[in-house]
Amino acid sequence: MNNEQELIRRAQRGDGEAFRQLVEAYQTQVYRLALRMCGESAADDVTQEAFLAAWRALPDFRGDCRFSTWLYRLTTNAGIDWLRREKRYRSTDDVTELELPDDAPSLQEQAEQSETQSAVRRALSRLSEEHRQVLLLRYMQELDYGEIAAALDVSEGTVKSRINRAKGRLRELLAPGGNLSAAGFVLPSENNERREQP
Repeated sequence: MNNEQELIRRAQRGDGEAFRQLVEAYQTQVYRLALRMCGESAADDVTQEAFLAAWRALPDFRGDCRFSTWLYRLTTNAGIDWLRREKRYRSTDDVTELELPDDAPSLQEQAEQSETQSAVRRALSRLSEEHRQVLLLRYMQELDYGEIAAALDVSEGTVKSRINRAKGRLRELLAPGGNLSAAGFVLPSENNERREQP
């Protein structure tokens, strides 16, 4: 039994110290997902809600999926709950933490890259909840289709369909103003996605 499994087992029996160690191990990943879903103003609250939900549900965790996948599901649910309560989508300012690569370009390239990154952020903020969610889980959290399906409690087919529709919508939103590759944010083509599938 590895250390994480031992911590989970102890936390399931009510060991607060073991749960604290699990929180420390995953708090950065959970916070980043909350930040990308709900923005800076809500990320702390959503993170706290996700870990509170984890503490309450931990006795029922059976290990059918990875612990991290289970936490992503709880975080996603907490984020969706927050978005529904607020009855709004994230504004452009709320996606400023989107991490895009920077290879020290020239001043002109920096200006173009900044403009393209802003366009990507605006486009992401205009996607539906479910479309933004699958793109973030796939390309920012780097989860595979099975992990996303487990996190969202949907089929892998639904995940693939949502990703394809989300990428299409993102391309539509970006078509007038440039392309994703200029920002270093390249979404694989459908052919690449198919090759990756088992």
